[in-house]
Amino acid sequence: MREQLDLRVPDRVALDEIALYAEVLSAVAVSDRPLTAAELDAVLGIGSVARVD
Repeated sequence: MREQLDLRVPDRVALDEIALYAEVLSAVAVSDRPLTAAELDAVLGIGSVARVD
């Protein structure tokens, strides 16, 4: 008799991306205008990036 295997494997990266997407959607939902790049960075937890020329 074959054992039943649970083929559901959590994909940590995909789950993290879904969580970030949900954060962006929530921020957009409460805003009455398009978010700026700086606001999106803040929602995503991205700090300013120093530019090297």
